[in-house]
Amino acid sequence: QDHVCSLPKVPFRGAPCSDAAGSQVPYAAIMKQVNSSLSGVLWDEVQKAPFYEYKDSGGQFHQVWFDDPHSISLKAAYVKSRGLRGIGMWNGNSLDYSREAVAEQQTQAMWQALTP
Repeated sequence: QDHVCSLPKVPFRGAPCSDAAGSQVPYAAIMKQVNSSLSGVLWDEVQKAPFYEYKDSGGQFHQVWFDDPHSISLKAAYVKSRGLRGIGMWNGNSLDYSREAVAEQQTQAMWQALTP
């Protein structure tokens, strides 16, 4: 069903449905796929995070949630405004460290977003 992405029930640490049913996608792949997706970048105001939707070659509906410089900067600003001691990222290795100009700009923007 469009705009409804359900995860299979894969128990993980007591939760009946968790991200254990999903998979991680490198930021480089996200940035290349988002522009050809069904939806383009969408924004969830509650999570303060971007996502997009696409259908694979078999017609299966998918949602991909990720952080971008805007969402990271909002989280970093929240940490700073509350006097908290820091912020962490899930996996900085997923950024695109190729020497392509666009990739270098995206990667630099992500790291700069951590310092509001």
